[in-house]
Amino acid sequence: MVVIGGGPAGSTVASRLAQKGRDVVLLEKARHPRFHIGESLLPMNMPLFEELGVAEAIAAIGIPKHGAEFTIPEAPDAPRTYYFERALNDDTPASACEVRRSEFDHLLLENSARLGVRVLEEVTVFDVALADPAKGGTQQVTARDASGNTLEFEADFVVDASGRDTFLARRLDLKARNPEHNSAAIFGHFNNVPRRAGRDAGNISIYWFQHGWIWMIPLRDGAMSVGAVCFPEYLKTRKTKPETFLWDTLKLCPPAFERMQGAELAGPVNATGNFSYRSSQAHGPGYLLVGDAFTFVDPVFSSGVYIAMSGGFRAADAVDRCLEHPARSARYLRAFERDVRRGVRRFSWLIYRFNSPVMRKLFMGPRNTFGMEQAVISLLAGDVYRNTRVQWSLRAFKTVYYVQMALNLPRALAFWARRRRNARLHFTGGTTPEDEA
Repeated sequence: MVVIGGGPAGSTVASRLAQKGRDVVLLEKARHPRFHIGESLLPMNMPLFEELGVAEAIAAIGIPKHGAEFTIPEAPDAPRTYYFERALNDDTPASACEVRRSEFDHLLLENSARLGVRVLEEVTVFDVALADPAKGGTQQVTARDASGNTLEFEADFVVDASGRDTFLARRLDLKARNPEHNSAAIFGHFNNVPRRAGRDAGNISIYWFQHGWIWMIPLRDGAMSVGAVCFPEYLKTRKTKPETFLWDTLKLCPPAFERMQGAELAGPVNATGNFSYRSSQAHGPGYLLVGDAFTFVDPVFSSGVYIAMSGGFRAADAVDRCLEHPARSARYLRAFERDVRRGVRRFSWLIYRFNSPVMRKLFMGPRNTFGMEQAVISLLAGDVYRNTRVQWSLRAFKTVYYVQMALNLPRALAFWARRRRNARLHFTGGTTPEDEA
């Protein structure tokens, strides 16, 4: 097997296939460790770390995250914290971790090598020739190393985990913008940002403001990841350098800006956009798309790494079964895609509405009637694949949302119109390698 990409999705699927005794080559274009945004993990990641044998190592580089804190401008002194220990299902882990992605991704990649995966870094894939399903055969992968040498690989299966590069989705014309949602972000790392007291020190803080929301994620070394996810129409107004624009954005949210008094920038500030996209399919004969190589919605609930890794587990199971029982391959691949889409869909419903006035009201004044509050906590923890009582309680929550929306129809329609308008915008002011590509 050939896995394209050495982020969490690629490392996970490669490691799981190696654990199943499969011969795997992983091709990563960068040299790890390398910077990546997305430092906040979910409780449902924790069992996956145990399966991969890296739980203790990740705990050593991370800081415990027991919940998520939400603040609205109208009540800056009354934040609301959702603790994972109150999730509806008793088997949901009570905490997660905040990590530097450079360390985290490197650790997962090294673990793949430890498990027997042939990891090749600074190798860029530039062609994949998929076998004709009618004739059978193997997939041909062509890549180039840092010295310019051409490398060729023959594989029974190709797993695309190339992240936002979306290598196969682009080549096969599967990728499309998400017509329901779009966002852009600006972010950096800072020192001297106050943390919450006690066990809340590692919790993520989320601040709503007029153009989106702001995150603050504490890291183990004392730094704080700070960023704003905004409607693209707002970020398109940027006329200054990213650092200045981030500070100007923070000023629009007084409780966040107040917390940043005394903060010192610890590195570059970057902007990135057009987060939301999806592929028309996640599989075909001889290939699978995993993680961001398949779809990405929005970073608001820190779901990216969990979707990537849980998808990696499912992809490894599907590939292993396909190789064991080739005649049933289509069934296994369809089941893989169905499961992944289910998880993304359940996150997406809340993500699309997160900035709405009605959702802010429900988040800041929750009621646990029919287990609704606990069900939302379960979703925030990443419990999106199972058909348990969580889904029944979330249906009740959705009903309350729609009723409240009807009672506040003018504001609800204004938000809907803004969201749809921004979904059509294309942001071109990104400064990350992915944006430049």
